[in-house]
Amino acid sequence: MSRLREILSLAMSLASASMLGLAAGALWMLPVAYLQRDMAWLALPLGAALGWSVARWVSPRRRSAPWLAAAATLLAAGYVCVLITGVKLAGSMSLSLSETLHTAGPSMLWALATLGAGAAQWAWFAAGAVVAALVARRLSRPAS
Repeated sequence: MSRLREILSLAMSLASASMLGLAAGALWMLPVAYLQRDMAWLALPLGAALGWSVARWVSPRRRSAPWLAAAATLLAAGYVCVLITGVKLAGSMSLSLSETLHTAGPSMLWALATLGAGAAQWAWFAAGAVVAALVARRLSRPAS
């Protein structure tokens, strides 16, 4: 019974960290779309915020908190790339964003997003994941 509880707890932590990452990516998209410029440096404060929230709310007593925080940050970075690619595609084709996202599909949007991202952008994303892991590691408490 204890093993099942551990597995379910880890699955819930993974789902919660994923939802936090997707919400952070959607929030990250707002200034990027409004200012129409690459703001990959936002991965650093976003990573710190995700590291803090994962360590405090999702898995406060687990060694997996840094890994979950880093994964949530990378998920947010990938999600913002896909969303911004969808916004650019929708604008160039005079379609709505939801129609463009549905028609293009996630694999095509991801391929276009990776083509448009430079090495500097990926370095910012990796740095944000490291910040998230460090913040989560510092704040998470060992299991009692």
